[in-house]
Amino acid sequence: MDQPVILAVDDDPQVLRAVARDLRRHYGEDYRIIRAGSGDEALEVLEALAKKEQPLALVLSDQRMPQMDGVSLLGKTRERFPKAKRALLTAYADTEAAIDAINRSQVDYYLLKPWDPPEQRLYPVLDDLLTDWRSGYRPGFGGLRIVGDRWSPESHALRDFLARNQVPYEFLDVEGNTEARELAGGASGNGSEGGPDGAANEGVQPELPVVLLPGGERLERPTPSQLAEHVGLKTEAQRPFYQLAIVGGGPAGLASAVYGASEGLNTVLVEGEAPGGQAGTSSRIENYLGFPAGLSGADLARRAVVQARRFGVELLTPQRVEELRVDGPYKRLVLDSGQEIACHALMLAMGVAWRRLPAEGAEELSGRGIYYGAAMSEAISCQDEVVYIVGAGNSAGQAAMFFAEYATKVVMVVRGDSLAAKMSHYLVERIEASEVIEVRLGTEITACHGGDRLEELTLRQRDSGDTETIPARMLFVFIGAAPHTEWLGDLVARDSRGFVLTGPDLQASHLAGWPLERPPFLLETNVPGVFAAGDVRSGSVKRVASATGEGSVSVHFVHRFLASL
Repeated sequence: MDQPVILAVDDDPQVLRAVARDLRRHYGEDYRIIRAGSGDEALEVLEALAKKEQPLALVLSDQRMPQMDGVSLLGKTRERFPKAKRALLTAYADTEAAIDAINRSQVDYYLLKPWDPPEQRLYPVLDDLLTDWRSGYRPGFGGLRIVGDRWSPESHALRDFLARNQVPYEFLDVEGNTEARELAGGASGNGSEGGPDGAANEGVQPELPVVLLPGGERLERPTPSQLAEHVGLKTEAQRPFYQLAIVGGGPAGLASAVYGASEGLNTVLVEGEAPGGQAGTSSRIENYLGFPAGLSGADLARRAVVQARRFGVELLTPQRVEELRVDGPYKRLVLDSGQEIACHALMLAMGVAWRRLPAEGAEELSGRGIYYGAAMSEAISCQDEVVYIVGAGNSAGQAAMFFAEYATKVVMVVRGDSLAAKMSHYLVERIEASEVIEVRLGTEITACHGGDRLEELTLRQRDSGDTETIPARMLFVFIGAAPHTEWLGDLVARDSRGFVLTGPDLQASHLAGWPLERPPFLLETNVPGVFAAGDVRSGSVKRVASATGEGSVSVHFVHRFLASL
C-alpha cells in the first residue's frame, strides 16, 4: 500500500521549498510529500493520484496564486478527494477569504504566514488534521471484514458499532458480490437467516453476517459485545472499586472522566454502545467553541477518549449497567456481564436515545432502510439515492447537510410550520441555500412499506389530511429523545418523563430519606454522592457544549462530597 500523500502548493519557489522541507522533517516517515508550484500543477497531481487510487491525506495551499487561488484549488480538491484534509496558508490580509472558505466547507483550517517555529505554529495544527484523517482512513484489505446483507439489521448493527468505535473495517455485500459469497462460505445473504443460494454448497450454511478477523478467525453472526473482545475494546473492569464511576460516554460523561481523572480520582466510565453518545452520531457540529471549521461528533468523541485515556480513565465498552445498589458510602453497579463494581461517587450521564418512529411498519423495517441518528456507516450507500430525514432539530439539520454531499436529493419531513423553531439559525440558512435539500413542512410519516427493505413511505399533510405514497429506500429519524433511566428503579428521583432530578429541582417529597444536614449539591440527586449531568438530567439544555460544561463542573461537587467521607 502506497504511503498517503501530503501535497504542498505555493507559487513562490522559496516558500514552497521551505514548507516542503518542514513537512518532510516531521511527516516524511509516514507520508509522501509532493510539491506543486501552481493550482494547475496541483490539479495534475490530484488527477494522477486519483488514477492510481493513491490516498491523499492533506493539501496545504497558499491563498494568493495567479490563475487559481488557494480557496478555488481546495474546492476542486474537495470534489476529487472529499475525505482529504484541506488547509490554507495565507497572510493576515486574506483571513476574510479564509473564513469565507471555511463557511463554505472548502477549508478545514487556515494558518498564517510565517509559520516559524513550525513546532508551535504548524505541526500542532497539521497533527490534529492528520489524526482526524487517519481515524477515517480505510487502507483496504488486511484488516477486519464483514460479509453480510446491506439490508440486514444485524449487519447494520455491527457496521455502526465498529464505525462509532473508530475501528476500521471493510464491508462486503453478498447481494451480487461473488467474492463476498465465497468468503462467507456460500451463504445466500438473506440477513440473519443465512442459507443456500440455489446452487447451494454442501454442508451447513453459515449465518450472516460473517466477520473475518485479520488473523483468519471467522465469527458467525456475532453480537457487538462478542465482536468487541476481538478488536481490542475493554469490557471488563480491572478493579472492584473506584473513587468515581461514570455511566454513559457522551459529552457529559467524557468531560466528567477527563476532569475527574486529571484531578487525581481513579475513574471508570461504562458505555453501552460507543463513546460520544447521541452527539457522536452528529455529522457536523459547527458552533462548538474553538473549532471554526466544525467537527463531527465522532471526531469530538475520539479526541475526548484519547484525552481521558491519557489521564488514566478506564473505559468499558460496550457494557451496560443493569442495577444500582447503595450500601452505606458505596454505590454498587451490576453490569450486564455479571461483573459488579463499587464506587464512592457515581455520575449518571446516560444521555438519551432517539424516539422510535410512530408509523405503521417502521419497527419491522428498522435497520433495513430506516435508521435512528445519522448512521455514518450508511453514508456511502446513499450515493445516487434520495434520502429522507424526519425531524427538525439541530441533529436533523446537520444530517441533512452531511447526506447532501452524497445523495442526489435530501428531503426533510417536518411536522411543524418552520425549521427555525428548533434549529440553530446558521443551519436553517445553510439548508435554505442548498440546492440538494427539500423541506416539506407540516408533513408527517404515517406508514412505512417494504419487505426485506424499505420501499415506500406514506406522507400526510397535517392541515389538509391529504396523503401520498412515495418510493423511498433510506430514512433517518431524529424525532426527540427519551432517557435511559429504567434501571435506576425507585432509588433515584426522576420527573414524569424519566429525566433525573437534581439540586434545586428536588422537592421535599424526594428528600424524605436524605441523611445529611446539607442540601443536595447543584448536580446531585436525592442519593448523596450520586450526580447527574447532560441530557439525562431534568431541565438540562440539550446542547453538546452544555453537557460538556455540566460534566466538568460536576467534578467540583464530587470532590466536595468525597472530602466529607
